[in-house]
Amino acid sequence: MKRHIRFFPEEQVITLLDQRYLPEQEKWFVCRRLRDVIEAMQNMVVRGAPALGVVAAYACCLSAATMDSGNPEWQKELDQKLDRLANSRPTAVNLVHVVSKMREVWKSDADIKLQDLLWLWVRVAKELHAEDVSTNKAIGAYGVELMEEGDSVMTHCNAGALATGGYGTALGVFRAAKSEGMELHAIANETRPFLQGARLTAYELVQDGISVSVACDNAAGYLMSKGSVDKVLVGADRITLNGDTVNKIGTYSLALLAYYHQIPFYVAAPSSTFDRHLVQGEEVPIEERPHKEVSRIGEHKIVPPGVGVFNYAFDITPNNLISGIVTEKGVLRTPYTASIKDTIFS
Repeated sequence: MKRHIRFFPEEQVITLLDQRYLPEQEKWFVCRRLRDVIEAMQNMVVRGAPALGVVAAYACCLSAATMDSGNPEWQKELDQKLDRLANSRPTAVNLVHVVSKMREVWKSDADIKLQDLLWLWVRVAKELHAEDVSTNKAIGAYGVELMEEGDSVMTHCNAGALATGGYGTALGVFRAAKSEGMELHAIANETRPFLQGARLTAYELVQDGISVSVACDNAAGYLMSKGSVDKVLVGADRITLNGDTVNKIGTYSLALLAYYHQIPFYVAAPSSTFDRHLVQGEEVPIEERPHKEVSRIGEHKIVPPGVGVFNYAFDITPNNLISGIVTEKGVLRTPYTASIKDTIFS
């Protein structure tokens, strides 16, 4: 899978593989200012909690590069830019974590000059990007231990290279299995309304030679009843202290179906996805996206005028429906409050 987030520090440019056009076209979205990055995040050019974190790190560099060092108010204005960045997508916690990290690096030297801060941030951003990839590979290694040869594993949305710095959380498990010679078959739920499963997950896995079929979202229960699903494996955008998991809308329904059919339901996520400040899922702000994503397919209207639309981007899966949470530090098991405290925040 090609690198989809590219940063050119000398030119201070970020280029992003525009996920809105996949799999038919591979176009690149160019970001030269913070507003370009926020547009990319909000309009789904780039998505996925870890990927948003990586892009946010580079966006901090762009923000510093476009400041006027001769302006006595540059620190105040830069702080405001970081706030705008952190609030651009409310649900994915990695974005907030990275902006906080970059701000801590800055504030550790109150007298730092703007140009010195810029190149310090460039170094830190590259380190965070590399760390994300290595973390995902560790998640993949632990996840493989939960799989068996020939398993058909259902996944939802896209938790692969395109949703991270370049390897994947849930899809990292498939990549790790392939590298070890283990055959797994992926069932990618289409994931309405943006079709990340059909467009992005299938695109990634085909590129890497991994067996994949796409399923209509509404077929999940039937496939489970037929014995066509051995395990379910999804990513996460935020996990609270009790193990409640926030992920793409439809994940909760999938977890309920898996629970009824006694199919293991696993979540794969890095430590950065855990929110030390929130106890349970009900506390997480759930993003609502534009109605037109549901009421239209492309430019074709499919909902009559005046009809309301629910377009929540995420839902909350209670911890009691989760068989295990795969992290770069190992697989967490219930009781999650204790295992998260001991493993993630010890």
